[in-house]
Amino acid sequence: MKVISTNLGEPTKINWNGKQTFTGIYKYPVDQPIYLDTEDVQGDTVVDRKYHGGTFKACYLFSADNYNYWKTKYPHLEWDWGMFGENLTIEGLDESKLQIGSSYKLGTALVQITQPREPCYKLGIRFGNQNILKEFIDYGRPGTYIRVLEPGTVSKGDSMELVTASESTLTIAQFYELLFAKEKDQHVLQQALNNEALPLAKREKLQKWA
Repeated sequence: MKVISTNLGEPTKINWNGKQTFTGIYKYPVDQPIYLDTEDVQGDTVVDRKYHGGTFKACYLFSADNYNYWKTKYPHLEWDWGMFGENLTIEGLDESKLQIGSSYKLGTALVQITQPREPCYKLGIRFGNQNILKEFIDYGRPGTYIRVLEPGTVSKGDSMELVTASESTLTIAQFYELLFAKEKDQHVLQQALNNEALPLAKREKLQKWA
């Protein structure tokens, strides 16, 4: 896997349901390396820390391989890397192969795969269409958040290489499907409940389905 683009965002004012608020989803490529810290990406904008940033969402990765699909669906947009609010656009990122809990060397940082991105209305605002939320869920390729085990810098052209495979075989794709499935696969559910790379609050929320 290879880093295609490093992306940062400035606070951007938006209107939603008659109210003004801010978002950091408008991210754009930058020429310099970015620094992955334990709670967020240095110099990036994280507005709502209830849902963004923090130990289990320190940085968001999205696959460059998915861009052509979305460009076809939304050809009128001004496309650039960072369109999905990702800090790192990665070539070869495959959610069906990313095991939750696995650790990777990413630039000079050591990171751990934690959880998929669940889209909110701010993605709809950037795309000018709230229908993208359902489309994004249905497509099943959400990218992944990471935990930063050892802070470090990441540059365009850096590789993302497996260091330690998770003891669990639970992948980002499987967990994403579990989150939105009306009928929960009990085997996948148990894998999720026992995977400490997922935040405790997320696992507790799923407990009712066991």
